[in-house]
Amino acid sequence: MRILISGGSGLIGTALRRHLTEAGHQVVQLVRSTPAPGQMGWDPAAGRLDDAVFSGIDAVVNLSGAGVGDRRWTPQRKSEILSSRVGATRLLAETMAGLDRPPAVFVSGSAVGFYGDRGDAVLTEADGPGPGDDFLVQVTTAWEEAAQPAMGGGVRTVLARTGIVLDATSGALGKMMLPFKLGIGGRLGGGGQWWSWISLSDEVRALTHLLASTLAGPVNLTAPNPVTNAEFTAAMGKAIHRPAVLPVPRVALDAVLGRELATALAFTSARVLPRRLLDDGFEFRHPYVAAGIAAALAGT
Repeated sequence: MRILISGGSGLIGTALRRHLTEAGHQVVQLVRSTPAPGQMGWDPAAGRLDDAVFSGIDAVVNLSGAGVGDRRWTPQRKSEILSSRVGATRLLAETMAGLDRPPAVFVSGSAVGFYGDRGDAVLTEADGPGPGDDFLVQVTTAWEEAAQPAMGGGVRTVLARTGIVLDATSGALGKMMLPFKLGIGGRLGGGGQWWSWISLSDEVRALTHLLASTLAGPVNLTAPNPVTNAEFTAAMGKAIHRPAVLPVPRVALDAVLGRELATALAFTSARVLPRRLLDDGFEFRHPYVAAGIAAALAGT
């Protein structure tokens, strides 16, 4: 397959490009800078995307979007998080919908933030969005709606709702590494909030699976065994042979991240299952969190 990827320089995009190339696919990366060989240029902020970009393209994977947790949520940052996802997705979807011969499949990024804070409830793709005053619910809802023109144009469109991707150098796991190595890691607050996670390896394998599948609509990309934060931190402490007994008070994270971002990253409870992915025959390499953390620490 000849696959076009936007947002291909991030954690997931970089790993996906490598995985697809090793599997024998031809990958074309959309970039905002001057294109190098194997790349094509676009400017989503200006609404610029040439139809010629899609010439010979069989599938599109959209991973565009500013980082959610890499800085405080000022009004300006929140606007950037929303617009970088919605604008890029809408531009891709509307352009594909207008083509005489569009790509066969569009896999567009989303996140389990769609479900919001739902306590102990078990969530699948059949469940609707979380509370409307939740910023990430607002973002993911708008993000998914922006992909709809592609579906209306006859492109099989998949909304990949990704959970916490385990990587030792970035994301939730990366941020927790230093305090755990110093022996001061532990559960966040009470630790009862559910974390829905996936190993980086399974994330890219699941995205690759979706390219060849017949699935359309929302698909949860999370391991089949979500864990509470207390279980996650215990598994992490065991993996790096450090104690995980000192709870991190909520007030400390609120002070560092700001209350809204701390709530979204650390205290929102979403117990999400990948029902459609499992029903479609996908097999996880890392179904349990201990294996997922071990793979992240090993870089595999």
